[in-house]
Amino acid sequence: MKMVPGRRARMLAATTATVGLVLVAGCSSDDDGGKKTTANGVELVKGGQLTTCTHLPYPPFQSEIDGKVQGFDVALIDLVAEDLGVKQVVLDQPFENFKTGGSLNAGQCDLAAAGMTITDERKKNVDFSDPYFEATQAVLADRKSGITSFADLKGKKVGAQAQTTGEEYAKSKGLDPVSFESSDALLNGLRTGQVQAVVIDYPVVQGWLKDKANADAFKVADNINTGEEYGFTVKKGNTALADAINKALADAKSDGTYKKLYEKWIGPYDESASASPSAAS
Repeated sequence: MKMVPGRRARMLAATTATVGLVLVAGCSSDDDGGKKTTANGVELVKGGQLTTCTHLPYPPFQSEIDGKVQGFDVALIDLVAEDLGVKQVVLDQPFENFKTGGSLNAGQCDLAAAGMTITDERKKNVDFSDPYFEATQAVLADRKSGITSFADLKGKKVGAQAQTTGEEYAKSKGLDPVSFESSDALLNGLRTGQVQAVVIDYPVVQGWLKDKANADAFKVADNINTGEEYGFTVKKGNTALADAINKALADAKSDGTYKKLYEKWIGPYDESASASPSAAS
């Protein structure tokens, strides 16, 4: 499908995706002989749509707002879908499915977008796009806990989201964190006193502390630069889709769309805080 001039500007309006297996008409059609649908040379698991698997909620990257899944990841993948002439449809699944590549291998989705850190271990199961975001870990603590640094977590009741690099980092430093299924559950555990502090991706903390009640009761006690970069994942060997994602990221970076979406969903844009889409993962 030919790209219409000015499409990037139009994408800066509220970006949305629908949760569920809903077929959305697009520019592709089923091939003869029962082959899967393709769009611009990219093979899709379901005709007319780019099916994205994620794990909700994980604001500001993806969460349900006013009945629709929205966020930074969703907005970036909408750009990929538009390039392919289709619509994005989002499915909510356990995060573990993305680490193992299970959802991709089972043909349940074309890609996974879940604020997922690129690691060598995960590369054994899936192919990553170019990195699109640099993330640090944060220690978020109750202001009354006396915790002022990561070192202060020893002997404290600490929480982390299950199956994440934050949990892995805490364990690697000798901690035994309480595991929570999602970032929302983790932060609620901190709010309700189940834990005194959490180790969590800093971008999530930024959004959570915008609420004055949260900021009054909790603080960022430490920032940990772990050198993490987020990437989108595709099934092993799906180079056509990986290339399409990388092209959309590079285009968004060069024409200013990435910066505008970053400021909308994350906060003030700092070149050093975003990974270069042209860099190899």
